Amino acid sequence: MGFEKDKASSSSHVLQIPREDTPLLSKNHQHLSSPSKTFANVFIAIVGAGVLGLPYTFKRTGWVMGALMLFTVAFLTYHCMMLLVYSRRKIESHLKISQISSFGDLGFAVCGPFGRFAVDAMIVLSQAGFCISYIIFIANTLAYCFNYSKTNPNPKIFGFPPKAVYIWSCFPFQLGLNSIPTLTLLAPLSIFADVVELGAMGVVMVKDVMIYVKSSHVLEVFGGFSVFFYGLGVAVYAFEGVGMVLPLEAETKDKAKFGKILGFSMALISLMYGAFGVLGYFAFGEDTKDIITTNLGQGLLSSLVQIGLCINLFFTFPLMMNPVYEVVERRFCEGRYCVWIRWIMVLVVTFVALFVPNFADFLSLVGSSVCIILGFVLPALFHLIVFKDELRWHSLACDGAIIVVAAVFSVYGTYSSLLEIFVGAKE
Repeated sequence: MGFEKDKASSSSHVLQIPREDTPLLSKNHQHLSSPSKTFANVFIAIVGAGVLGLPYTFKRTGWVMGALMLFTVAFLTYHCMMLLVYSRRKIESHLKISQISSFGDLGFAVCGPFGRFAVDAMIVLSQAGFCISYIIFIANTLAYCFNYSKTNPNPKIFGFPPKAVYIWSCFPFQLGLNSIPTLTLLAPLSIFADVVELGAMGVVMVKDVMIYVKSSHVLEVFGGFSVFFYGLGVAVYAFEGVGMVLPLEAETKDKAKFGKILGFSMALISLMYGAFGVLGYFAFGEDTKDIITTNLGQGLLSSLVQIGLCINLFFTFPLMMNPVYEVVERRFCEGRYCVWIRWIMVLVVTFVALFVPNFADFLSLVGSSVCIILGFVLPALFHLIVFKDELRWHSLACDGAIIVVAAVFSVYGTYSSLLEIFVGAKE
């Protein structure tokens, strides 16, 4: 087994090298998080830009099917997060150590270098995918606010599409922000970003209700099997943050209450997501766009909300890329800071964002591919390996079913999302 005591002790130096810990978490273990702070940290870790694509997803899947899918994904995400926590606790009690503070550490303890590589690869792809979606949102939103009009639906800036101009305009500033060796000064901006996002969500939901009262749309209840995987990908993406659960649990003062706090947080977030998605679809019906804020028109309030979200994601970008840098620098620079690697990664993210046409389609792709593997397959696999001699048949079957079903969904969902992106690009 990958976590025998002799193997762990001989490889303990590997567990000490830089990990994919979040910069929001304090390294001072004398100041552990209270239940309220743990709740806030979980909320910050999970709530992201994926929520903005939910109304469009509900239009595609039907609002009942979308809501059921969202709540199911929320429950399974919570279950798999707790599988990681149980696996870490089991290994630490077996080894009498307390060194497994990240997903990558757990992968190494369970499956050796291959386990760490698998987790590292998925974290790099998922975090980079989140940042690509941020750039797409910023560019599309700014183009809508400042360049789009009914009389000129295909505007140009110096002969170039506005989206491309805004993406490249962000590029030099992101090079500067992502060059900062330590993100201590940027960490408060993440809290600011989430406050702005929650405020914007509140404004959008109030506007949705006001519009829905005055409108009458024919609403789809169930969209059919053909859009199931599309909706699944977006729902999985919306609950980003599985890589954060072990650092968050490690920083919790009362670890016995962590499961309840996490469960309450996930329930609250899923209800908020469901309300946001349903209200957005109810308000605009078949006219619901891939980024719901563009449905609000071009008034002052709408523009302030959209620009606020752009500022939010602009400053969240370097924080979300930090786990990517820690993984890549650990593997290629022995954990040392390397500005060239950071700039290359920003350039790659920028190029990908340039060629992805639709925000919600890209959410589905990232969610269907790496997020399903990272959020469901690997936690269930690690739990199965760690507890294989203790689990009853139904628990073994549950872990095995999650692994197989999630892997199948990931393959088919990735294919379905790529098809949506390429078909959309041709149209």
